Amino acid sequence: MPTESLLQALDARRSVPSKQLGEPGPDAATLARMLASAVRVPDHGKLVPFRFIHIRGDARHALGDRLAARTRALDPDAPDAAVEKDRGRFSSAPDIITVVARLTPGHKVPEQEQLLTAGSVCFALLQAAQACGFGAQWLTGWMAYDDHVSQLLGLAANEKVAGFIHIGTPRLQAPERERPDPAALLSEWTPDA
Repeated sequence: MPTESLLQALDARRSVPSKQLGEPGPDAATLARMLASAVRVPDHGKLVPFRFIHIRGDARHALGDRLAARTRALDPDAPDAAVEKDRGRFSSAPDIITVVARLTPGHKVPEQEQLLTAGSVCFALLQAAQACGFGAQWLTGWMAYDDHVSQLLGLAANEKVAGFIHIGTPRLQAPERERPDPAALLSEWTPDA
């Protein structure tokens, strides 16, 4: 029989925009509990193809300053508004957990599956944050794919940002949005197809 409370938790999941996340963030024990739940994902080969980087406090603003500088370096004519947007990307939520995919090239488990495991960690962390009474949002953006930013974060050559999970106390109730109809997305495969 289905466990209704688990299904209800899945059904209740909402992303809270990072700009609507404020203090307090999770304390150390709560964050550790959330991460303990987040690591319980499918992991073919038991590679643990992920790790975490915690960005909090003044480090959020320092990273924002570096993002703003990178924006200017990439486009000296970038509008001031774009530069300031990048400066503030990590300033709202008190805690950002960067989920880093650690890929093992040439392993029998394809890199795509390893990356999907890291993505599953991102989703599980969203669920764990909400279960602990916090709001969260999974973001990437250009900085997740920029080699210079990867160096700033201390990523190795085989690592990629899977997501920046912004966590904090919601300043508003996240509204429900229209969800796709699963029946419209489901097809049946038959051997005659």
